[in-house]
Amino acid sequence: MNPRLPAALSRNLRLPAICAPMFLVSGPDLVIAACKSGMIGAFPAPNCRTIEELEAWMVRITTELGPQDAAWAFNMVTHSSYPRFDAELELIATYKPPLVITALGGPQRVIETVHAYGGVVMADVNSIAFARKAVAAGADGLTLVCAGAGGHTGALGNTAFIAAVRDFFDGPVAVGGGISTGRGIAAVETMGADLANLGTAFIAADESLAQADYKDMVVEATASDVVISASVTGVPASWLRQSLERAGLDPDNLPAAQAVNFSHGGEPQKGWKDIWSAGQGVGAVTAIEPAARIIARLQDEYQAANARHGAMNTPSKMLA
Repeated sequence: MNPRLPAALSRNLRLPAICAPMFLVSGPDLVIAACKSGMIGAFPAPNCRTIEELEAWMVRITTELGPQDAAWAFNMVTHSSYPRFDAELELIATYKPPLVITALGGPQRVIETVHAYGGVVMADVNSIAFARKAVAAGADGLTLVCAGAGGHTGALGNTAFIAAVRDFFDGPVAVGGGISTGRGIAAVETMGADLANLGTAFIAADESLAQADYKDMVVEATASDVVISASVTGVPASWLRQSLERAGLDPDNLPAAQAVNFSHGGEPQKGWKDIWSAGQGVGAVTAIEPAARIIARLQDEYQAANARHGAMNTPSKMLA
């Protein structure tokens, strides 16, 4: 049992990982499948176009998950321009997600509500400066968005980012960026993380909301097909080269970044609907398959990596 993980997150956790909240990909089917397989399942609120649809998702998740399942997580935008914040906060108070992940804004606006029912708040951060701000604002934990992450990405490699954060924070840390295998989960855990954040590995899951063409593109892609650009949303993000080309764009000569604006609420921005994202771990995705099968494979790889690591650190191995 990891002492840094609160009981709300460690219950029934068979793999120290989060099935990351992905825009236009994560829905209740994927969340429920992940939680029932022993992994934290998460979805982002903007995947629901209306607050009524969002509540229906939360009703279904809380109804279908039981005390034998892992925790679920709600990912919400806390940017000042996001108009649905108050309504979503009311739903949080009602349906009590064990984990709330804040993004594109500070965590302080949700802490009191989440702590009132015993939940945990983790803040998405993509720089050391933002990590310090989130800790100062009272976040219980951090999700480090590192280089190689799908969607909105970071610039720091996971080794450097984890080490820097551990200099000033000893609470729960999740790490995302290029992790699509159980070996990757074991690696970031060894570096000092408590959870790995895996998104790309689940884009092609049967339970994913991704379009069939999107799933096929992810299965066929490799890390060299990932292009980093702020031109689509105004924030640096990872995009599939083939998707950019299909949209009539030159991946090697993309337009200037647009202004950042999240005033669309639950309505997806056009760029996110027409252009598809994936992280640098995309090469590990080789088939469209059930989430349970993906997680079982991750568990096998994770256990094998830990067994090998243990064997390599026995006295005979260290002296060899």
